[in-house]
Amino acid sequence: MNTTEFLMIASAIVPERTAIVFDGDHISFEMLQERVNRLANAMSELGIGQGDRVAAMQTNCHHLIEIYFAAAQLDAIYVPINFRAKEDELAIMLGIARPDLLFLGERYLSLVPADGSLPVDRIVMLDAPATKGGYAYDDLLANADPDQLHFPEDDEDATTVIMFTSGTTSVPKGAQLTHDSFATFLLTNVEPADPDVEETNLLTVPMYHVAGLQAALAAVFGGRTLVVMPQFDAERWMSLVAEHRADRAMLVPTMLKMVMDHPNFDNFDRSSLKVITYGAAPMPLPVVRQAIDNFPGTRFINAFGQTETASTITMLPPDDHNLTGTAEEVETKLRRLTSIGKPLDDVEVMIVTEDGDPVEGDEVGEIVARGPRMMTGYWGQEDATRDTLKGGWLYTGDLAWQDGDGYIFLAGRARDFIKRGGEMISPEEVEVILAEHPGVADSAVIGVPDLDWGEEVKAVVVASDQAVTEQELIDFCRDRLAGFKRPRSVVFVDELPRNVMGKVLKRDLRTEFGDPVAGL
Repeated sequence: MNTTEFLMIASAIVPERTAIVFDGDHISFEMLQERVNRLANAMSELGIGQGDRVAAMQTNCHHLIEIYFAAAQLDAIYVPINFRAKEDELAIMLGIARPDLLFLGERYLSLVPADGSLPVDRIVMLDAPATKGGYAYDDLLANADPDQLHFPEDDEDATTVIMFTSGTTSVPKGAQLTHDSFATFLLTNVEPADPDVEETNLLTVPMYHVAGLQAALAAVFGGRTLVVMPQFDAERWMSLVAEHRADRAMLVPTMLKMVMDHPNFDNFDRSSLKVITYGAAPMPLPVVRQAIDNFPGTRFINAFGQTETASTITMLPPDDHNLTGTAEEVETKLRRLTSIGKPLDDVEVMIVTEDGDPVEGDEVGEIVARGPRMMTGYWGQEDATRDTLKGGWLYTGDLAWQDGDGYIFLAGRARDFIKRGGEMISPEEVEVILAEHPGVADSAVIGVPDLDWGEEVKAVVVASDQAVTEQELIDFCRDRLAGFKRPRSVVFVDELPRNVMGKVLKRDLRTEFGDPVAGL
């Protein structure tokens, strides 16, 4: 199924229903379809067609949904860009994807490389007048035909999105996701639009994340009203839940804790919430227990997945969050709350040894998955693709074990990703920046537990200049990396532990320095 059909079906079934609420504007499904048609026609006039890359860098807004569907209508490929990226990070991602058109929020214009690699006539401003030689979004729509003139030829196996994810090196990787990557999940897990069923979703997760894009597509396919937050703010989130009587929301653990810890938490009506989905980072047991108490009548779902799997591959369902029953039953459910649940029906999941064989019993191994939802590879990065796709399986890099009832429990990450507040951080990327400081001879970056953020970034440094300070290195990284990637703590050592092959033994560092960062 081609994803353009999600909107076509919903706009035919519930044309007058509000599809998107953003910044006070209400856009019906019929109007959303027309805006997508206009944008696709305008993009076609600019030469965009099959296989061309259409990138967008902006906080959450209705434009991003329109850009995705317009690109799909033209058989083009949508490339969402992390709006928190620094100039060098953006240059790398643009260099990999080589977009034929870039939609941009005004605040990010200064980050675009000035080397001519992206001509000004390939830039469309989303919230500002056109740059000299470029275009303005509203002008493109105003001057375009409102009818659908383009019907996609590519099938479900064609790439529809290149989504960047942190990797084991400092270079971001662009996961190629097909139409089927999204359609398979939605057709299995979401009911299509129904004139008699109305529901409102509050979108908080950024749409450069697969969870954010998947949530937007699910809302369109399901004929749901999507209330879009540009960026998360705890009090604003509570206000929107109350104002729009939101039925569903997705939060990363950090967001959920911020909401519950807010001094005005009890001043907002949250009784409309039927489902809260959480994921993208480890959920501390005290936080999920607090959430169960603070949102009575709300069902919770723990969704585990990654960009390369087009979102969720395992789920801990609402029943496992219902802490009632005998003392023994409650104890079992509390233990399961620390798991990521069981595999979904539309994907195969297995835990394997380093040789790729299934583990025995509850032995720890790497989670691998396969099915039509998996990415087809990393755009232009064949070596990285071969390291991840092996024998028809996608190797997630997450270590885990499975109990006798089929519940999967994470045990670490084979590739040492750090997950902070739902953001994926590559330690090597931070280490590369630290190596640029003249006072650093060697470094290793690890993730340490944190109740608010899931994990925090800690750097273990061998100094070449004894005068270098912790704050100096934190500030050095802050100026060169997206804010969430910088270390929150730096410890100094005489040397890093290494094996006979010279590889840093990060497990030893986590054992010695794995305490939470103090003072945050």
